[in-house]
Amino acid sequence: MTDEYDLDSGPDPATIAAATPEPEPEPEPEPEGDDETDASGTVHAVGIGPGNPEYLTRRGARAIREADVVVGFQAVVDFVADETDADLLTCGYADEAEALSAFADRVADGETGTAVLMGDPNHSGYQFLGKVQKAVTGEVPDATVRVIPGISAIQLAASRARTPMEDSRFVTLHKSGAIDAELETLARNAGDRHLLVLPRPFDWMPGDVAAFLLDRGASEDLEGLVFEHLTHDEEAHTRTTLDELAEHAGGDDAESTPFSDLSVLVVRADVESDGGDET
Repeated sequence: MTDEYDLDSGPDPATIAAATPEPEPEPEPEPEGDDETDASGTVHAVGIGPGNPEYLTRRGARAIREADVVVGFQAVVDFVADETDADLLTCGYADEAEALSAFADRVADGETGTAVLMGDPNHSGYQFLGKVQKAVTGEVPDATVRVIPGISAIQLAASRARTPMEDSRFVTLHKSGAIDAELETLARNAGDRHLLVLPRPFDWMPGDVAAFLLDRGASEDLEGLVFEHLTHDEEAHTRTTLDELAEHAGGDDAESTPFSDLSVLVVRADVESDGGDET
């Protein structure tokens, strides 16, 4: 069973996911047409990319397809429901502990389990990854949770905005709990490095981030780009400045912002900058 946790008092479940490296992998099973499956007790955490099946990696697709049971948030599972015949355990924040407990029980009974996360688990997915790991190892202490990275919305936004990752600073606000350190990182690097930001619906959306950066001294002329629903039919781009973007600050619900909860904010560096803080 998973225990309740309090992000204010700790521990943040992300610390569980990041506590130790994964053990050396077992030999990979033969692809397609082979009856071998992955080593018993191995659970995969698959990044499904932006939700467009065209951006799902072949290895991730196989882990989803060969699973007996798949767990994840409803919106995430919906994107891969047609990719597998597995039993689908869906949840929201209110019932994720219950869904993960049922998932762990199935793994303990010898079934093959796969957890699915949007994008790449290494980009803002560690809290859910930690919850999966805690639930599974609580029932099967010697089980291994292996991450299969995916294409992230951050990678896609960097490509659309032509902001090389080595010249950028990525920060996710899409997490539960305090984000003071993440905001300070943005403030230190604004103007010197490109900022790639995953907003948090709906209290820290692109307008709120822009207003914060302006308050901390960023130039109002810095270019801001908001990418919504990347790779989907409804994909939309907004190209503006921090000053104009900040007009949308305030509020904490979908009606208070013009931007989707599936948004990525890019703040391009000042073209005259020669580099900044890399911490």
